[in-house]
Amino acid sequence: MIIKSYEIDKKDLKQNRFFLLYGENQGHKNEIIKNKFFGNVYRYEENEIIGNEEAFFNNILSKSFFENEKLIIVSRATDKIKVIVEEIIDKNVEDVVIVLNANTLEKKSKLRSFFEKDKRAICVAFYEDNGQTLVAIASSFFRKNKIPVSQQSINLLVARCRGDRQNLNNELEKIENFISGSNKIEIQDLLKLTNLAENYNVSELIDSCLSKNKTKTINILNENIYSLEDCVLITRTFLIKSKRLLKICKEFQDKKNIDAVISNFRPPIFWKDKEIVKQQAKCWSINNAEDLIYKINDIELQVKKNSSSALKILSNFIIEQTTIVSN
Repeated sequence: MIIKSYEIDKKDLKQNRFFLLYGENQGHKNEIIKNKFFGNVYRYEENEIIGNEEAFFNNILSKSFFENEKLIIVSRATDKIKVIVEEIIDKNVEDVVIVLNANTLEKKSKLRSFFEKDKRAICVAFYEDNGQTLVAIASSFFRKNKIPVSQQSINLLVARCRGDRQNLNNELEKIENFISGSNKIEIQDLLKLTNLAENYNVSELIDSCLSKNKTKTINILNENIYSLEDCVLITRTFLIKSKRLLKICKEFQDKKNIDAVISNFRPPIFWKDKEIVKQQAKCWSINNAEDLIYKINDIELQVKKNSSSALKILSNFIIEQTTIVSN
């Protein structure tokens, strides 16, 4: 069943238990998940479920007298999880709500098609926000907090968020902490408070680190507010890109032609990423790349065990990698 993203705030979702939220607007999806879904939250990566289906089913089928409804949130869902979701729906499991959070899904996606057609499931597409929507969100925030601001200030704030609701919410959170008891903020304050650089995603952070661009890596870390969930995503992205780098380094050693290695690499490297990958291959030796992979696995364990200091641990590790000299 299809529901428009602008309709979901008005819908009573209590009668539904299976949801697919897909699209690039992660900020809007996060808002919906936070405001519309409740219960004891269990977060999974799709690969975790596929790698251990038995443990996953044991969790959703088990019940406890001390536990209310379970909310299962699956990040980065793809067509791979469709069969598992169908099995859960067919089992008619009670007291479990499942939310699949997916990136862009093409029309031919089997997962998307299933959720669109099955009346027991809800499918919502989240497209990028336009400037008008972001201005409305910012204006509502200032009205709610009774803070008088000029339209120029709001336009500045929206422009710096580069069309991303998540970035806007991060900036509004900064402003809320900044005013703390006051009801006044000047445009000069916004200029100092909000991000000056472009917004970076996790992939850019890892690419900058592997390219040993220390300045840009530090800027990206400073310009973003990462959560514990982001830390796990960063470590896994780091691991994936490092394994690819190791494979490229080995092929480069054999063939001596980095352009040929990158052009013929499988899975194919997107054209706009080829130059940065080439630069990374020149920055790392096989021994260093292998050592990096072992270290990332160790860092992921540290991040999971030390949630309160996870970001500090990970940030220090990332910056450290930009200074390692290849041997």
